[in-house]
Amino acid sequence: MTAKKIMETALHHFAQNGYEGASLRDISAAVGIKKPSIYNHFKGKDELFMAVYQDVAAKELSFAEAYLTPDSKSTFKTQLYDFLIQYMERYESEEETKFFLRMSFFPPTHLRMESMKLSMGYIDKMTDLAKILFTSAANRGSIRLNVSIEQATGAYMAILDSVFVEMLYGDKERARKRLEASWHVFWQGIRSGD
Repeated sequence: MTAKKIMETALHHFAQNGYEGASLRDISAAVGIKKPSIYNHFKGKDELFMAVYQDVAAKELSFAEAYLTPDSKSTFKTQLYDFLIQYMERYESEEETKFFLRMSFFPPTHLRMESMKLSMGYIDKMTDLAKILFTSAANRGSIRLNVSIEQATGAYMAILDSVFVEMLYGDKERARKRLEASWHVFWQGIRSGD
């Protein structure tokens, strides 16, 4: 139970202050334990950070898997668009999403290789999920693509990347404007005349 509480508290501190600004002393105080007690569960700050990052990455992937699974409840276009909107809303409201995106773009320098391996694995899995969704929609006749599935998937992931960047550097309104502008061009560009 204590390890879980330490991780939950560390998530808050890492999300608010970054790796460099978060201290084990502050984390332990917030948990209600003495700093040396953290070492009963984690070797140090690096191990705690990576444990939190891995846990959050798994949760973010679960969200993507649930949202990008082909279903018949919504149209293909709506499903793709709503995923982007949900990501923006989750970034604004959920500490885990904010932490994950920030650390994916700005990992601690000395943990860069480990962090990038995890975030690139996440992006690769997201790309695979999007590709499956595009393939399913094309096979069902929900869309007639004007480009290859790989090109459509790559363009969709580029929109997601641009939304991520705008959320990190701008704000929700700028991210929304970026999405609206790029979504229209994307949707018109990938489908053949219906």
